[in-house]
Amino acid sequence: MKLLTTRDGLPRLSWGSIIAGVILSMIVYLTMSVLGTAIGASLLSPMSKPDPLHGFGFGSGVWVIVTTVLAVFVGSYYAGRCAPVLGWLHGLLSWAVMTLLVVYGMTSLITGAVSTAGSVAATTAQVGATAANQSGTSPSMVDTAKQQLQAAVASAASAASSPQAEQTARETADAAARGVARASWYSFAALIVGAIIAIVSGGAGFRHQPPFEESGGTATGDGTPVRSRAVPGASRL
Repeated sequence: MKLLTTRDGLPRLSWGSIIAGVILSMIVYLTMSVLGTAIGASLLSPMSKPDPLHGFGFGSGVWVIVTTVLAVFVGSYYAGRCAPVLGWLHGLLSWAVMTLLVVYGMTSLITGAVSTAGSVAATTAQVGATAANQSGTSPSMVDTAKQQLQAAVASAASAASSPQAEQTARETADAAARGVARASWYSFAALIVGAIIAIVSGGAGFRHQPPFEESGGTATGDGTPVRSRAVPGASRL
């Protein structure tokens, strides 16, 4: 038996349990993702099927959902299992930390991709300008290119001001707005479901809370009482 001593009024969270749950979630997600990639690549037969990618979108979506649910369940369950108190809260915090890490990783990847694309475009433009300067292009050719560019811009502006172009722009904006709204609702529902799974899993992993036993005296001079509780074993694994 191990005595766990806490002071009333202070949070009794075990960040070690939360981090352990996050690590387990990440490992389960990585393992299932690699397994899904291996299965998908094994089933891909471009030589024998006219459309080898048919059905892969639906299958990938189902696999991502199953992988995410399993990762959240395992991490939250063991976070609650290792927690000294409030297993459901440890499971929820484990899921929250994992979600923040995933969002940060995706944001970093997108930002890096955009930055790389911008660097490539700038380098390409610089190389093109250098090549044009070294090729000895005549002023008449430059003037002709400028006139053609101005004509193309004027034509594009005239086409954009037509009623048909305005209607097309409105339809495109409406479709984009509906797509953003749909994606936002799906993301909100996924977060709510993930939180519910984490709470239930953490509560299921947490073994019943042993009774408190009052100890004598106070913890500090401010009169805060000390409570001691018997915890079976050195850990809750």
